[in-house]
Amino acid sequence: MEKRRLGRTDIDVSVICLGTMTFGEQNTEAEGHAQLDYALDHGVTFIDTAEMYPVPPSAKTYGRTEEIVGNWISARRNRDKFVLATKVIGASRSGFEHIREGKAKLDRKNIEAAIDASLRRLNTDYVDLYQLHWADRQTNSAGQFGYVHKESPDATPIEETLEALAGLVKAGKIRAVGVSNETPWGLHAFLRAAEEKGLPRIASIQNAYSLLFRPFEVGLAEMAIREDVGLLAFSPLAMGALSGKYLGGTVPQGTRMALYPTRYGRYIAEKPMAVTGKLVALAKEHGLSPTQMALAYVNSRPFVTANIIGASTVEQVAENIGSADITLSTEILEGIAAILQQEPMPVL
Repeated sequence: MEKRRLGRTDIDVSVICLGTMTFGEQNTEAEGHAQLDYALDHGVTFIDTAEMYPVPPSAKTYGRTEEIVGNWISARRNRDKFVLATKVIGASRSGFEHIREGKAKLDRKNIEAAIDASLRRLNTDYVDLYQLHWADRQTNSAGQFGYVHKESPDATPIEETLEALAGLVKAGKIRAVGVSNETPWGLHAFLRAAEEKGLPRIASIQNAYSLLFRPFEVGLAEMAIREDVGLLAFSPLAMGALSGKYLGGTVPQGTRMALYPTRYGRYIAEKPMAVTGKLVALAKEHGLSPTQMALAYVNSRPFVTANIIGASTVEQVAENIGSADITLSTEILEGIAAILQQEPMPVL
């Protein structure tokens, strides 16, 4: 499988990254381990998790995903075979009162407590990439519109956050740092602080990106290329919608839309489903799996370092990984462009 350099580090990652947010909620430990085994056996050398997983987050399951990954690492004794990424949450939000007593933020105390707990759960003494799951400051994320500027006096200064991360690099607990759910201003501010103060440089940005959700292309795509801070794309199938399984109002039992309709319903609204229908027809016209076409498109973007797949079955993992072997023709890319030109922002 193709490997790509992670920012300006000396770390190479597979273009397909296995996401794990279903482990401990939709998937049992045994199912999670089966996915990890299959992925590693088929060229995936990049695994992504987070302290708050599984999703939806709750006090009952907090940290369970990292524990499942950690148990796999302990059982397989294969820590040197892959790149491991996890995340620390930013300023505590509603629904996250169970994490550090609802006082989480990106200061030294919280970051050090978070990484030590993650390392214990993961059964390792280091992670390759440590990511800030979201910002301390109040800002729009996940495609929000209607920006209203409001200062966040309790937000940890970016320089202070980077200094805390520098301490973890020096201690050998992390190798590189990344951001997630960030804006162009936020990414620029981190890069500027790192350059001015000699602090760890951001190596990656993990934001949502798919054929149905494309805000990253405005501002951040150019930043990713010019500054060597490649995108780790999450939700590349728009929570499974781009597979076509929800077309015609169908909501298969056990899928995320069936289990968590209020959380992910926007992906199967009328507008995104109309666009999905056209994309599925295009894929089938060219003898492609709609899933693999959607993923191959993300793989092909010049600002993408890795494509984070998520699945509930090994069969889905296999299909997703197969997208790494697909090169979309000019005809298919032009067909996709024509569809998106008619509706450039299917999901809001």
